[in-house]
Amino acid sequence: MRKAVRMGRIALGAMVGLMTVAVAGCGVPPWAQGGTAESASPTASAASTPAPQPVANDLSSGSTQKTVTAGAVSATVNYWSTLSMDKWTPTALKPVSLSMVTTVTPDDGQKVYLQRATMTAVPGNETQSFAPLAAQTDQSNAPGYLVLAPYSYSQTFNVGEVPAEATFVTLQFTYEYLVQATPTSEEYAKQTASDTLTVAIARGGSAG
Repeated sequence: MRKAVRMGRIALGAMVGLMTVAVAGCGVPPWAQGGTAESASPTASAASTPAPQPVANDLSSGSTQKTVTAGAVSATVNYWSTLSMDKWTPTALKPVSLSMVTTVTPDDGQKVYLQRATMTAVPGNETQSFAPLAAQTDQSNAPGYLVLAPYSYSQTFNVGEVPAEATFVTLQFTYEYLVQATPTSEEYAKQTASDTLTVAIARGGSAG
């Protein structure tokens, strides 16, 4: 009887040994395996498409105020459009209005005149600039429009049709001033200031 029990234990031990060898020969069990470089590679190598960047728009709130300087002259300029931004489509006539008032330092009583105001519109998109539209100019008779506070200057320019591929238009403004040498002088010093606005072009149908 004891001999039979002993033989049973020997057989059981041999079976356990064989099972251990079998498991060891299979390598790391599936539940212990982490992600491998091969399994992660499809995600890592997947081509990602960058999201389009929003177009800057200085008139996104309807209007904006800028300060420009030219020598002793400091001008505060308000810009706005009577056409809502969703209707600034490529084919629409897009008005841009401005209002300007200046100060001069030192203020000895001399006057400041705006001799000429020019706007040039340059359409573009993320990858290229297109040919500029024809420049628009408002020129006064000498010596110019009186723009020294409390007197102001107002004007409206228009941005015409731009290429369908354009996503924005850059508005380049140039202001040419004449400043009296003295309060009673008929001699003037010329000063020039420039300013730039970027306005988004709306997608979709034409303005209506």
